[in-house]
Amino acid sequence: MPRILAIDHGTVRIGLAISDEMELVASPLKTLDAKQKPEQEIARVVQEKKIGRIVIGMPFHLNGQRGEAAERVETFATRLGKVLEHEVPIDFVDERLSSVEAEASMSRAGITGKRERDQIVDQLAAVVILQDYLNTQRGPAGFLLPDEVYDLPLDEGKSRRRR
Repeated sequence: MPRILAIDHGTVRIGLAISDEMELVASPLKTLDAKQKPEQEIARVVQEKKIGRIVIGMPFHLNGQRGEAAERVETFATRLGKVLEHEVPIDFVDERLSSVEAEASMSRAGITGKRERDQIVDQLAAVVILQDYLNTQRGPAGFLLPDEVYDLPLDEGKSRRRR
């Protein structure tokens, strides 16, 4: 089954994330140098990982307006589409605050070094973009657990202590 690739496009680095084959979970993949013809590397990843769709984060302003960054992303997507010969659909998704979420996630994980953060922040932003996309595709029912999950037998009378 084809996977989905997410791209967090920046002027310095480009973060990539990939879905599992069931399109349930997003995972970080790699960070590319934005100045080193990333379209070619992304085309290689698309071929190697059997990518069936690409989602690119569209950087709207907080008020919803498009800016210069959005134009850069569209230009990048056009170049990528040409390299891929338009064989893989490319969708845009709202990426507002994805980098903020990625930074918060790193802080919670205790990743504090600037070098370490710079290496993964773009990948994590791509994960946020992709996971939001995957969740949206499943709809509200995709967030709910079946009722049977809650029908677990309780061990009454037995205390559980950590040692």
